[in-house]
Amino acid sequence: MSEKGKTTVRLSPAAARYVQPGASREERLMAARGEVPLPAAEVAVVRFCLSRDPDPEVRSSAVAGLRTLPEETLLDIVGSAETHPRLLELMARLHGRNPAVAEMIALNPAADAATLALLAGTGRETAGELPEESPRQEPSCAAAEGEASPVDIGEKDEVPEDEDEFRSTYQLAKGMTVSEKIKMAMTGDKEWRMLLVKDINKLVSGSVIKNPRITEPEVLMISKSHLNNDDILRDICTNKDWTKNYQIRKSLVENHKTPLHFALRFLSGLTEKDLGMLAKSKNVSSVISTQARRLLMNKQKDK
Repeated sequence: MSEKGKTTVRLSPAAARYVQPGASREERLMAARGEVPLPAAEVAVVRFCLSRDPDPEVRSSAVAGLRTLPEETLLDIVGSAETHPRLLELMARLHGRNPAVAEMIALNPAADAATLALLAGTGRETAGELPEESPRQEPSCAAAEGEASPVDIGEKDEVPEDEDEFRSTYQLAKGMTVSEKIKMAMTGDKEWRMLLVKDINKLVSGSVIKNPRITEPEVLMISKSHLNNDDILRDICTNKDWTKNYQIRKSLVENHKTPLHFALRFLSGLTEKDLGMLAKSKNVSSVISTQARRLLMNKQKDK
């Protein structure tokens, strides 16, 4: 089903109806919004095809849908060797700042050199050595049985430079002022928060923790990170809602950038198992390991 210079993105006939030339605008828009009775993974491929639709609303809805995929679905897609290299590339552009996604893409044998280079450019260290560049092929979308005509979705370099939908969050952030970054840190989605929390400007990175949409799993991830901005860890330490979470408290104890008086306070509430690990750990300060040993001995004496 491949013509010379083209690679077919195979779709079921039920999915192909939304991307073939005869599909109505309403059908394409429904598919772009995910309002069609298809498996989640196939909806993603349809959205990939529609991300090149000539209608701006269809195109924008398709990209927005790919941006907001549930993480479980996203990892299933980027982890499958059946996923088209061009879709992997687009996922790297949209989600490359997510470490789990980046690692899955980098390990996927279907990921090409351009995709791995893109991951390397977003700061991921999992991309590894780049394979020898192979000629890029232009994908089209067609039904598995061939009922639908191929739909040309164009080459990557046809994307307008000013079209924010297709520019990575990292690229957009590079062009922002400090005040714009602060605003985005306080209002943006998870992708923006995970990027801007690493910003070298402490006003920017510190604003992430003030974002009302930040979740406990994100706070846990931050509490495990060795960030340049120690004020972020102080903010986490003083937030009673977050420190109710045992894993967050444990991560703060293990993080050598956590202010010592907070780390010692949380240390006393850890389990014997975790105290035993910290007592032997070479990755924490001697103060923490010594105190962990004392607390463990006291707990064992009280038995």
